[in-house]
Amino acid sequence: MPCPLCSADTDLTPHVPGPEGTPFQAVALCAPCLAQITGTDAPDPAHWRALPTAMWSDDPAVQVLAWRMLDRLKAEPWAQDALNQLWLDDDTRAWAEAGRHIDVPQHRDSNGVPLATGDTVVLIKDLPVKGAGFTAKRGTAVPRISLVQDNPDHIEGRVDGQRIVILTQFVKKR
Repeated sequence: MPCPLCSADTDLTPHVPGPEGTPFQAVALCAPCLAQITGTDAPDPAHWRALPTAMWSDDPAVQVLAWRMLDRLKAEPWAQDALNQLWLDDDTRAWAEAGRHIDVPQHRDSNGVPLATGDTVVLIKDLPVKGAGFTAKRGTAVPRISLVQDNPDHIEGRVDGQRIVILTQFVKKR
């Protein structure tokens, strides 16, 4: 079965478009849609080009997710056009708008620039690495970072062959 938002024909994972306690059903999503909806990855406008079709689904949960992503992408002209065309009944619109205010953790570097999985960052301070017996020096590039999902202040990366957790306040995006 294809992803109801992007039409990718791949494995799907259930996602309930909160807030917690919402009585509506889960939606099965592909990994890229799920990562971008939950904030693990930054939204990629090219990935969401199927939303103008998905937003007409009969499933209210799909409509809600389509509305939320279009709202996040409304700086894109095509997304703003689709958002202007999308009509939702009062209950579904209230559900969609309630989710707009759910704080999705956003990982940001020391300058406030959003970080995404796979980015390269540079250390802005010498950092002693506990348990590894070395200091990660200022100016060290850390390629292909991973975001710590439950904590927007932490990222993971490899320095001198060691996988370490780094505070985002001590890095800048390259």
